[in-house]
Amino acid sequence: MTHRRWFTPWLLIAPALVWLLVFTVWPSVNTVILSFTNARPLGGGHFVGLENFHRALIDEQLGDALLNSVIYMLVCLPLLTVLPLLMALLVHKRLPGITFFRTAFYTPVIASAVVVALVWGWVLDERGLVNGLAQRLGVLGHALPFLTDRWLLLLSAISLTVWKGLGYYMIIYLSALGNVGRELHEAAAVDGAGTFRRFLHVTLPGVRNTMLLVAVLISVSALRVFSELYVLSDGTGGPGGRDMSVVMLIQMYSRGFTGHLGYASALSLLLFVITVGPLLLLLRLDRKAV
Repeated sequence: MTHRRWFTPWLLIAPALVWLLVFTVWPSVNTVILSFTNARPLGGGHFVGLENFHRALIDEQLGDALLNSVIYMLVCLPLLTVLPLLMALLVHKRLPGITFFRTAFYTPVIASAVVVALVWGWVLDERGLVNGLAQRLGVLGHALPFLTDRWLLLLSAISLTVWKGLGYYMIIYLSALGNVGRELHEAAAVDGAGTFRRFLHVTLPGVRNTMLLVAVLISVSALRVFSELYVLSDGTGGPGGRDMSVVMLIQMYSRGFTGHLGYASALSLLLFVITVGPLLLLLRLDRKAV
């Protein structure tokens, strides 16, 4: 029998471990360190204590960005939790040609977020397809400023996120529905339960853990939204920069030769803390539901 040396397992995991340390652990630790300095891209910095965090508390731009991110999460969370489940119930049925619809619903997921956002921008432009068609049909008397009004731009970005994410979360629900025993539905039907009652008392309990997972994924991605708002606003963050997300604000402060890396790092830590909040709340609700 071949004798294995003690370091053999470590050699096998060494490449992944080095990758993790270099590209995940060290950047995270470095972000924490930089958040207490006034570092710049082309020069070092010195320790400033909690100055960056104090600046964040009185930063009006951060308030707007945080408001936008929270609204983004609150709107996307129910839509992307419920609608994909309904779609999954539809395509879960064994009907002729249902494979085509599964593929069609999933197609937006594999498309590039930047490319889709560019197309979305052309469609929602004041001279784009939506405004042009609505004016021709007499629905609108003038073009709506989807990309230049603060709240319409935010809603446009949310609609893009929802449209692009439906297929992804639908696939997650499909895998969960496959684990819900068909005999439970048959037993409920024998007891006289209709379609809606079977949905409430059989389907929902069967996919409850999956719904929690989906809600967590949506909360994190919504709070970290970047591409949709950046592309639709042409990199400006909307009128007066008031449609920025927190991630866009971090990017704005960290880029360029005079970037404020220390302040951007402090904002990153605040975003991390804010992101953890909804996760803990969802886990708390899940424990109460058990």
